[in-house]
Amino acid sequence: MNFEHSDKTLALIARLTAFMDEHVYPVEAERHAFTHDPANLWRPWPVLEDLKARAQAAGLWNLFLPHEYGRFSPGLGNLDYAPLAEIMGRVPWSSEIFNCSAPDTGNMEVLAKYGTPEQQERWLAPLLAGEIRSAYLMTEPRVASSDATNLETSIVRDGGDYVINGLKWWISGIMDPRCTLLVVMGKTDPAAPRHRQHSTIIVPRDTPGITITRNLTVFGSHNSPGGEAEVLLENVRVPAENLILGEGRGFEIAQGRLGPGRIHHCMRSIGQAQRALEIMARRVDGRIAFGRRLADQSSIRQDVARSYCEIEQARLLTLKAADQMDRYGARGARDLIAAIKIVAPRMAQEVADRAIQAHGGMGVSDDTPIASFFALNRFLRIADGPDEVHMSQLGKMKIEDYAAAAQRERGS
Repeated sequence: MNFEHSDKTLALIARLTAFMDEHVYPVEAERHAFTHDPANLWRPWPVLEDLKARAQAAGLWNLFLPHEYGRFSPGLGNLDYAPLAEIMGRVPWSSEIFNCSAPDTGNMEVLAKYGTPEQQERWLAPLLAGEIRSAYLMTEPRVASSDATNLETSIVRDGGDYVINGLKWWISGIMDPRCTLLVVMGKTDPAAPRHRQHSTIIVPRDTPGITITRNLTVFGSHNSPGGEAEVLLENVRVPAENLILGEGRGFEIAQGRLGPGRIHHCMRSIGQAQRALEIMARRVDGRIAFGRRLADQSSIRQDVARSYCEIEQARLLTLKAADQMDRYGARGARDLIAAIKIVAPRMAQEVADRAIQAHGGMGVSDDTPIASFFALNRFLRIADGPDEVHMSQLGKMKIEDYAAAAQRERGS
């Protein structure tokens, strides 16, 4: 494995870093004040559109979309994009500036990979242009949705339409007034084999029968303007041509959607951990307690050293997963993808926790982004599947792999 970045990637790293320094870090406090003002709930920050235009003009746009998506892609692989995702992750909301934010990225990948030309023209084109936003409706409150075969939302064929009924929750982005596209996973054939019962369908946000039953806060935050919400679908009727790929293909689509997304999530977590470490180091270097710099305390030095080691380990593991995905696809890299989803958010949470401790009371305030990093990565240990599910699946895979290898050795 060669993790030396190409000249193209190095140039993008330099340009993206310069953009962040000039346009993003200086307005962090302004954006935070706007989104946390109750008067602005569910209102997009007005400055964002100007930043998006600047990013697009600078050629820092849709960088996430892998080269296998042809004309829709800027030509980067997952390994090329990984360090760019880390840089964006240092300011978690900044990914939208570059049209690289979830859940839009996953929905764009679905439409680019599986959508019909008509679906791509109607929905993918405006998403790629950053003109609209989208949401992915998968998780449900009435079933354990980490086992997606439990999903109960029904998608029933009725003549030239499908009719959708169900209750979803933890739907990110749907509160944003720019959200006009919903990608919904539900059950089309309860009698089919377990992983062929579900399908994925496009639902315009303004379709009758869609109700926001409540907004869900995360550690007390509304996460405006996108938010998370519980959504009721009652006799929601859409044309049959809105089905993606075909009946019974929902799991195939979901796996194709989640693989690259987990690379993105983990690299952003690593970016947050790296920034937390840098902020911590600067803090302890100049802080005096009991007549000594905090930086001279052995326990502080150990926290810094441990954090550095853990960040480097997680970064290398995630780069390896990205490299394997580029070479062999999501299925060929599934053990590494599971591993990074276990490792990266937990690592970032722990590094943020150490940085909070080093800052004392300031650490739990909004004077630094560290507390938000801690909360975000604690949430990510549940999002896209909890740690326990990934560990169970990874353990099963490795037991099978090593048992098979031992059997081959005995037979040779």
